[in-house]
Amino acid sequence: MAALAVLREPAGGFSFQNCRRNALIEAQLTKQGFKVLEARKTGTTIAGVIFKDGVILGADTRATEGMVVADKNCSKIHYIAPNIYCCGAGTAADTEMTTQLISSNLELHSLSTGRLARVATANRMLKQMLFRYQGYIGAALVLGGVDCSGPHLYSIYPHGSTDTLPYVTMGSGSLAAMAVFEDRYKQDMEEAEAKQLVRDAIAAGIFSDLGSGSNIDLCVITKNKMDYLRPHDIANKKGVRQGNYKYRRGLTGILTELIAPLELEVVEEAVHTMDTS
Repeated sequence: MAALAVLREPAGGFSFQNCRRNALIEAQLTKQGFKVLEARKTGTTIAGVIFKDGVILGADTRATEGMVVADKNCSKIHYIAPNIYCCGAGTAADTEMTTQLISSNLELHSLSTGRLARVATANRMLKQMLFRYQGYIGAALVLGGVDCSGPHLYSIYPHGSTDTLPYVTMGSGSLAAMAVFEDRYKQDMEEAEAKQLVRDAIAAGIFSDLGSGSNIDLCVITKNKMDYLRPHDIANKKGVRQGNYKYRRGLTGILTELIAPLELEVVEEAVHTMDTS
């Protein structure tokens, strides 16, 4: 059979076998009364860049739940170690719990070895954990820090694959942010120039992506210092109301009015005293 498969001429065009399979599964689930699972839309813009003296991480602060803005000032830059921080995109609970767990394990590792943790160690811990769950933990991360070997920046995908890059973006607004990096990135930038670059990259994601918005947070990590700027800039400033929208009573006409009295009968009444001891 293997020889026949090798000698067989490959068929051209697309294969729609999985489409037919998915349609049959969906019809069967609907027939049995089950609801087909839907993909959840999440929105974030996170970025990082290596500059002359360290690493700068940036993130927006909008947390969405479907098409609803759940939080306008969400913190997406998470603590890993004194010299390592991590930006999270994807499911907020997954990024929060994943970074907290790795931060705890890295602290135990530092205590047992007696030295400051390396960024590569945090990267290995995160990628091994995410690979173990095969993408079911929706955490896309940008890990940055400075250790004894210099500044490091990693992008970590939900399935556990990683990249090492001088600048990186992730999230639904990553394409707009990447356009700013590719246009203006230079090696060995000064801190002020690098901060402005990350700020503009996150702002591009905010104004180009509906899932990103509100403020811009920055985290500047150098060899001897960490500066967490929250917020660094307010990209979407709330406008001032121009007119008076108060209407006096009686302007809206009432077409019909129906008052239905409810006849209620108390069947049982119990009084519970509060325990203040």
